[in-house]
Amino acid sequence: MHEMSLMESVREIVDEAARRHGATRVAVVRLEIGALAAVDPAALRFAFDVVMRGGPAQAAALEIESTPGSGWCWDCARSVVLGAGGTDCPDCGGHRLEVTGGTDMRVKDIDLASEEEVLSCA
Repeated sequence: MHEMSLMESVREIVDEAARRHGATRVAVVRLEIGALAAVDPAALRFAFDVVMRGGPAQAAALEIESTPGSGWCWDCARSVVLGAGGTDCPDCGGHRLEVTGGTDMRVKDIDLASEEEVLSCA
């Protein structure tokens, strides 16, 4: 399950943001995951609960935003939206696709909480 190692990297980012801003806890972590990123959101949520224990984000909410995949079809010369596992062009049915987006996972932003307020860290 590579989601565990992905979440360990997210924890490093979250912990550093909390340290940098002097936050005692994290309220929300928002991730943006491309449709072609080969990441299982359910496994990622499980990993989040395990990896964040003992740190400032242990009680944080995890929000996951999905972004579409995109590609260039060499058969119809168009940019097209691709779903996970899509191997055919949704416009012409061609097979000569080049993936151009939707393969990333990134920390979109983090809501840090101090004793008085919630701070947003994008």
